[in-house]
Amino acid sequence: MNRGKFMFRNMTTIAGAFVLSLSMCFAAMAEENEANAAPDYGSEECWAYFETDVDGKTADCFLINPTAGIGDSEHLTLDIYDEDSRGGFVRALNMERGIYDDDCRMFAPYYRQVTLETYSLPEAEQEELLEAAYEDVREAFDYYMTHENNGRPIVLAGFSQGADMCLRLMKDYFKDGEHMDQLVACYAIGWRLTESEVEEFPWMKAAQGETDTGVIITFNTEGNEVKSSLMVPEKTLAINPLNWRTDSQYAYADANDGACFMSGSGRIKSEISSFTGAWLDPVRGTLKVPANVSTADYPASLTGFAEGVYHVYDYQFFYRNLQENVAKRIKAFGA
Repeated sequence: MNRGKFMFRNMTTIAGAFVLSLSMCFAAMAEENEANAAPDYGSEECWAYFETDVDGKTADCFLINPTAGIGDSEHLTLDIYDEDSRGGFVRALNMERGIYDDDCRMFAPYYRQVTLETYSLPEAEQEELLEAAYEDVREAFDYYMTHENNGRPIVLAGFSQGADMCLRLMKDYFKDGEHMDQLVACYAIGWRLTESEVEEFPWMKAAQGETDTGVIITFNTEGNEVKSSLMVPEKTLAINPLNWRTDSQYAYADANDGACFMSGSGRIKSEISSFTGAWLDPVRGTLKVPANVSTADYPASLTGFAEGVYHVYDYQFFYRNLQENVAKRIKAFGA
């Protein structure tokens, strides 16, 4: 169900202008915040997907949307009640939904996520806005758990900002191991998972193989020349979706069961078997792909990333392998 958005005489003048400008800014922010009110997750309009029919599906997927708006200095949070914003939100969801849809009921909340412009702010300002976005996500997940889960196995899934939100949920809602007995896996694709995080939150365990459960699956795709990115400024834990190993052993292209390039409706526009091999960088922990993956064919500049950062293709390059893996982990969870 689609439910489916800153000499003395002059100092006084400058200070007054600054205060006026600041007041106007706060007034505009208050107006925007009032219009973009906190979602009521008891209302179906606050969900992009909210599937209540079991229809033979043995697990639920709580799917968290990636960044769906570019924004500007005046629009750092997506307006989830704007129809155009909602359309972009659902289109972004549909790029990854098919990975999980065969095996899971789908629950995907609209949330007041940050826009891309936010990531150009100082870290403390970013975090304040991201924490506000997370509060929506947590409220939505709590609603789902209280009213719809009924003890069913859970797949947490997200990409980019959505993956960040998944990890926040893991730290918070699953703290001290609570609810871990229901977690099939957390697919936090396109974000980092650090050693310090798993040490601080010991219930968060990085996946070590193809069928372990209650674990976090993550990777970030890039060319061999890339040394840093927004998603992985230094180092991350990861797993290779072609061989399900955490070392740097190369997986050849014939292990790639199909790269799928999606439309905004979720339709597969094209599929390429044996698209690319990949290996994990032993220094950065990122998923490296060889030079035959062309930056001309798969440009990052369109999304503001440096060339060779294949962030937007994390799901698409390894689509069929991920799809098969979801099914295998659900089966292993129920065994």
